Amino acid sequence: MTPDEKLLLAARLRVLADSLLVPTAALTGLPPAVVQGFVEGTTTGAVAAAKAPRRKKSTAYGRKYKAAFKRVAPKYKLKNGKWKSNGFKRAVKEAHRIAGGKKR
Repeated sequence: MTPDEKLLLAARLRVLADSLLVPTAALTGLPPAVVQGFVEGTTTGAVAAAKAPRRKKSTAYGRKYKAAFKRVAPKYKLKNGKWKSNGFKRAVKEAHRIAGGKKR
């Protein structure tokens, strides 16, 4: 797309936007600038809200497991902070046991 085509397209979009905003402004009795600012603000806010990452809600079990793992982990670590041999695996297993998992 050439720069001239881009300018022409932008002009057409402005005309289209004006043709939508002016009647809306007339109906509401607000100045066109206010209506335009509102529309642009809501559009930007909607885009930002859609892009916002949604976090999963933590379950009660997940919170119990997290606390249990933090309590148990130091037993399976060396003094320098590295995991002992099979330490992580054993810490996970013990934390699940403490949190009360697999009650089926």
